[in-house]
Amino acid sequence: MRECGILMPISSLPGPGGIGCFGSDAYHFVDFLAKAGQTIWQILPLSPTGYGDSPYQSCSAFAGNPYFISLEALKKEGLLKAADLKGVFWGNDETQIDYGAIYNARFALLRKAFANWKAQCANKNGCEQYLPDEYYAYVLKNQHWLPDYAMYMAIKAAYGMQPWNQWPAELKLREADALKQFADENADEVLFWQFIQFKFGQQWGELKAYANAKGIKIMGDVPIYVSADSVDAWTGGKLFELDEKGDFARVAGCPPDMFAADGQLWGNPVYDWSYHEATGYAWWISRVRSALEVYDMLRIDHFRGFDTYWAIPAGAPTARTGKWEQGPGMKLFNALEASLGKLPIVAEDLGELFDSVRVLLKDSGFPGMKVLQFAFDSYDSEYLPHNCYKNFVVYPGTHDNTTLQDWLDTADKKTLANVKRYLHLGKGDNAREAIIRAALATASDWAIIPMYDWLGCGAEAHLNTPGRLGGNWAWRAAKGFDSAKLAKAIYTECETYCRVPVAPKKEEKAEA
Repeated sequence: MRECGILMPISSLPGPGGIGCFGSDAYHFVDFLAKAGQTIWQILPLSPTGYGDSPYQSCSAFAGNPYFISLEALKKEGLLKAADLKGVFWGNDETQIDYGAIYNARFALLRKAFANWKAQCANKNGCEQYLPDEYYAYVLKNQHWLPDYAMYMAIKAAYGMQPWNQWPAELKLREADALKQFADENADEVLFWQFIQFKFGQQWGELKAYANAKGIKIMGDVPIYVSADSVDAWTGGKLFELDEKGDFARVAGCPPDMFAADGQLWGNPVYDWSYHEATGYAWWISRVRSALEVYDMLRIDHFRGFDTYWAIPAGAPTARTGKWEQGPGMKLFNALEASLGKLPIVAEDLGELFDSVRVLLKDSGFPGMKVLQFAFDSYDSEYLPHNCYKNFVVYPGTHDNTTLQDWLDTADKKTLANVKRYLHLGKGDNAREAIIRAALATASDWAIIPMYDWLGCGAEAHLNTPGRLGGNWAWRAAKGFDSAKLAKAIYTECETYCRVPVAPKKEEKAEA
């Protein structure tokens, strides 16, 4: 079946609390997707945001973002009161996320909810130490990451949120006696961080189940790397390339390209792939298994890094001094499929691609990506609609591109001329709508249109400018963006190109 979906980050939903969350606006958006004939809701990583407010620089590859917990839902549970939510400063603009304001307000409210949760549990059972069975079930299911995460965050909180490599040596090096002493002395703080993940898991599970019941699959995003300041880096050790002092030897990035003249210096530790192979890729199997419990489909970010990756000496000022190294290739994906079965993975195969990357994509069988904003600057570009073959996901642009409207407003004359010629646009024709239709009309099995492109947003909705620090990941849609009128218009466009679910005919039902 030809399918279509919408890219819309959770953070970009409207609603109270300064950032999109798992509240009523998310459920309303699921209803909108169903009315619009969509079968895929693509989101960005659900992990906690880190350096630069980026969901790709998270403190954990497994944890969920506390910002997405619905405070209104906590109020319905009796864990917060209406008075707690009044007068809280979330920022000056409801269409832009103020991460500083959210950080200052959100955790104070979550700590209040945590205190009320403990009191609520004690009052129900007359036992101060009692916690509900569903909490213990969640902890048991997530033993492979949750205790380390909660300890990591508790230590960070105790030391002013400093990176783990600046902690006292005994905690930095994870000495058993020091960790036990800290856990004993800070048991309540450790429990707080586990409570946050418990509530995140509950609320996300309910929202995802609602979406699935409406015929909507969730496509999640799995960053290839982990942050240098993360629990994964703190506990990972031999998972990464280390120098003789036990520090990270090299970090990740990409070479100079159209986005950045000096390349991109991401700073993530690079993997020691020989060690991963020796362990049967156990950590990756655990990571992908967990991701498949959270999402229905996975978009693997920076897929080319599994073929060859850009490794930069730690401490280098730019990414220019990096070099290409060989990744694990099909050995990793064979191990994953042997353990987990056929993988519902979309490969983000963008950037500078060697022939070997194309071979890896073909051998994996995963659909790659086609981006129409890349299509009109060269003759017979591989991204032009007629080159968007079946086993691909086609986009007007990704979260790293600006919006379609801003791209059209700022493109050079030659590119615009190519767009108009290819799409046969006359005076007064809407180029943005024409490109969306071109994406839907391609032979590709999947077409994903960012929400801001359906809305016709300009530069204010550009989610991420690669290489720029600050000012990213901030756009939020205005209340009422997901109207019934827009849903009907989207349905009509997608139906034209045979991308909406079709109910079986009566005789087909009878045969079944």
